[in-house]
Amino acid sequence: MSQQQQDLFGLFAPQPGVHHAPPGAARAAPAPDPAAADEIVFERSARASRYRLTLRRDGVAVATIPASGSEREARRFVAAHREWLERARARQRQRPRGAEVWTIGTRVLWRGALEEVRVAVSGERPQVCLAGDVFRVPRLEGDLRPTLEAHFIRRARIELPARTWELAALAGVEVREVSVRNQRARWGSCSATGGISLNWRLVQTPESVRDYIIHHELMHRREMNHSARFWARVEEVCPGWREAEHWLHRNGSLVGL
Repeated sequence: MSQQQQDLFGLFAPQPGVHHAPPGAARAAPAPDPAAADEIVFERSARASRYRLTLRRDGVAVATIPASGSEREARRFVAAHREWLERARARQRQRPRGAEVWTIGTRVLWRGALEEVRVAVSGERPQVCLAGDVFRVPRLEGDLRPTLEAHFIRRARIELPARTWELAALAGVEVREVSVRNQRARWGSCSATGGISLNWRLVQTPESVRDYIIHHELMHRREMNHSARFWARVEEVCPGWREAEHWLHRNGSLVGL
């Protein structure tokens, strides 16, 4: 199977935890369950135009059946792409995973780099820092993750919509609204009515990756598919999208995606 064929399995497919692969390119995610290594779930989709095979974070493979398809053909499709599935599972097992509990000294993905949680201020109003960013916490002991993620979400709700409106204006794309959500299966989505939804965890990624995801969703305002024409539009506004995709492949699991 060629690289281009592998890449047809969808970037922002609705199945949770898909193994991302476009053309040419809360808590940490649970480790894949060895017992699920051979499990295939067959799901019919009225929106799908072709058969698709994806891999969830728990190691379960999902075969999507288009409206006009059959489970029999889906099983043939899975059999024909068994090698791709095994390679995807092997890559999944090798992906780095973030810590479940964040304490002083834990390395957390922040702004694209693994930064150590350090004490900034102790005493009655304790604060911790990640690189140059300082965050207030109720205490320095115990799991700091809920508090820090709450800070991340607040920043995301300010930064991500502002950047989306900015890039939309530069690209000449009309957007109706921008929302920031706690999505567990995708980095972003675009509705047919012009609404764009972004994963708050994008504030943990490099700016180039954040912008790529935004551009990706903006181009869905012109092409509501992942056709060659869609990717050509992405290339026009984000020439470095392949590097961003590579980063997501290597590091997405650090934030549970």
